[in-house]
Parts: sequence; C-alpha cells; structure tokens
Amino acid sequence: MSTRVVIAEDEAIIRLDLKEILTDEGYEVVGETGRGDEVLDLVLAHRPDVAILDVKMPGSDGISAARSISASGVKVAVLILTAFSQRNLIEDARDAGVTAYLIKPFQRHELVSAIRKALARCQEEWAIDEEPPSDGERAAEDKIETRRLVDAAKDLLMERFGLDEVDAFEFVRTTAMGTRSRMAEIARQVLEGTRTP
Repeated sequence: MSTRVVIAEDEAIIRLDLKEILTDEGYEVVGETGRGDEVLDLVLAHRPDVAILDVKMPGSDGISAARSISASGVKVAVLILTAFSQRNLIEDARDAGVTAYLIKPFQRHELVSAIRKALARCQEEWAIDEEPPSDGERAAEDKIETRRLVDAAKDLLMERFGLDEVDAFEFVRTTAMGTRSRMAEIARQVLEGTRTP
C-alpha cells in the first residue's frame, strides 16, 4: 500500500512539482490545496499518512494548520516547507506538532528523505505511545524512559552496525514484537551488547 499524502502549498507551480515528484516516487497524493484553512478538512476527509504544508498560505499559515491537525488527534506526519531557517520558526513548528521541515528550494532526494524520516519518527512515537505501560501508575515516566532507551539503542545500532535511523528503530520494534517483549527491554539488550541485528 502506498503512502498517502496531502499537499498544502499556495504556489501552484510548486504544488504541481510536489505532486509530480511524489507520484513518480510511488506516493499517492489524496488531496491538495493552496489554502491553509482547508488543510484540516482534507486531513479529516482523507486520513493521509503525511501532510506537507507550506509556512505562508492564505487563510491560515502552515504552523496554525499543523496545530489544528495535532489537536484533531489524527495520526499524520506533518512536514513543513519554508523559505526560512529561522530558529524561532522551527521551534514554533515543533511545538505545533510538526515532525520535520524542509527549506525551499529543495531537491527531489531531500524531499523523499524528509518524508521518510518524518513518517518514521511519527511511527516510532505512535508505537511507543501504544505500548501498554509496565506500571499503570507510572505511564508517563515509563514512556519517557522507553523513548530514552530506544533513542540510545538506535544511536548505537547506527554507529556500530551502519543502520539508518528508520532501520534501527524497526529492528528494536520488530524484535520486541517477535519476542513478545517491551521495546525498552530490547533497547537495553542492544545497549548491553546481548542483542544485535
């Protein structure tokens, strides 16, 4: 099944280029708009895997649209396109639920890589959030500890075994599922050197 994408970009030429690149790369563009205030409706209607939003759009900017998507509870990776790399903009985007950003103009491989990483980060967060806590009363602390251990294990797997971030997380997740273990336990084993790919 192909990855489903919604595009929100007010410049028609850039929107057309995005659609062409994504279609060529095997993505399915399920909705597109030039207005920020139409993004949430598209996301709710189509339930895409990824939403690509320009920062500056009529109706609503990309950061506000991302905030609305995040508040809706729909599981979608949000990628912001911007002509700026201002630090405060990036922090605002992160606070709004944006997973990744890409500075315009961009190359095809940069777009594909940013989408892959954004989707992988979101899937990682969702997987950790969906894993039942080992101690119901300490659910929040449990998830924070799991994230910390998984991040450390990913770093080790990337450095020592040459895996990329996506494959490193997939190793931890699938090993946990295959052994009916918690991801935190598999991550600990990776860090101790008793579990390797």
